Amino acid sequence: MLHRCFTVFVGLCLCAAPAPARANAQNLDSLLGRMTLEEKLGQLNLLTAAGQNGRASTDQVAMARAGKLGGLFNVIGADNTTAVQRVAVTESRLKIPLFFGLDVIHGYRTIFPIPLGEAASFDPEAAQATARAAGLEAAAAGINWTFAPMMDIARDPRWGRIAEGAGEDPYLGSLMAAARVRGFQEHIFATAKHFAGYGGAEAGREYNETEISERTMREIYLPPFKAAVDAGVASIMSAFNDNAGVPASGSAWLTNTVLRGEWRFKGFVVSDWTSIAELISHGVAAGPSDAGRRALTAGVDMDMQSSIYVDSLAPLVRAGRIPMAVVDSAVMRILRAKQRLGLFKDPYRARTAP
Repeated sequence: MLHRCFTVFVGLCLCAAPAPARANAQNLDSLLGRMTLEEKLGQLNLLTAAGQNGRASTDQVAMARAGKLGGLFNVIGADNTTAVQRVAVTESRLKIPLFFGLDVIHGYRTIFPIPLGEAASFDPEAAQATARAAGLEAAAAGINWTFAPMMDIARDPRWGRIAEGAGEDPYLGSLMAAARVRGFQEHIFATAKHFAGYGGAEAGREYNETEISERTMREIYLPPFKAAVDAGVASIMSAFNDNAGVPASGSAWLTNTVLRGEWRFKGFVVSDWTSIAELISHGVAAGPSDAGRRALTAGVDMDMQSSIYVDSLAPLVRAGRIPMAVVDSAVMRILRAKQRLGLFKDPYRARTAP
C-alpha cells in the first residue's frame, strides 16, 4: 500500500503523472522560443505576497502582466489567487500561468499533529492521509504548491525545526517522506526540503554551518530525499546551510551531480527564502549578480524572494558569463511543471478542486 498512489477524484493525482505527449512538448519548445530573456528570467522569479490581507501588491500584479513573475506564495484565498492569475493568463504577452505556494506543514484549516509527532505513530498511511486532506483544503483556497514535507534528519533536539520532520532515523524519515509526497500530490505539488544537511546544524543553531562527510550525507541525510524523488515529488528546495564551506544553494554536487545526474530527478529546484542572496553572506559571492550566477549554474531553477535572477542576470547572460542553455533548461523545468500540474489547461484550479 505504501507504494501506490491513491486518488479519490479521478484526474487529480499528480504523483505518477504520465510523461507529456509529444505535441505538448513541442508546444513548450515553441513557447520557450518566443520568450524574451526577461520573460525567461521572470519565470524563475518567486515572490511572497506584498499586498494587504493575503493579496498580491499592485507592483506584483504589474510584474505578472509583464511576464516577470513565475509564481507567488502567501497569496491566500481562491478569490485572491484567481485575480492575479487572470492577469497572468489574459493580459501578459505569452499567457503563462503562475504557481501559488504556501507552507502547508501539518494541515491547512484542519490541523493535524506536527510531523514529528505524526512520525512517532510509525504509520506512513496516516501521514499520507493527513497530507491528502491538507492538500485538498489548500487547493480549494487557491494554493497549488506547498513547501512541504520537510525531511531533514535531525539528531540534536536543540534545533527547533526538528518539529517539522520525522526525527533522527533515515529509514522512518524515508517512509514518511514518500507518504507525505503521495498524499499532497493527489491535489497540489509538494516540495522536499531542505536539500541537504540542514538538520545537521552545529549545536542545533539555526542557519549554522555543517561538517558532513559524503558517507554520512549519503547514508543519513540524503535517503529521505531519494525516497521523495522516487515518489514523484515535483520540486526540491535548496537549503540555507553550507557544508564544509559550500552553501547548499550553490552546490553543483548536490543539485546537478546527485539530484539530477544520479537520481534522474525531472522536477525543478527552488531556493529557500533569500538563500541565493545569502551566498553573499556565506562569503562565496561578491554581490547579487555573482550569487545569482553561482546558484543558477549550480542548478537552482527558481529564486525565492531575492529577485536576483530577474533583476541582475540579464547582463551576464548577454555577456556570455551564463550560457543561455542554462537559462533555457531552468525555464523549461518550470514550464513542464506547470504543464504537469495542469495549469495550462485550467489555470484556476481552485474553482475545479473538489
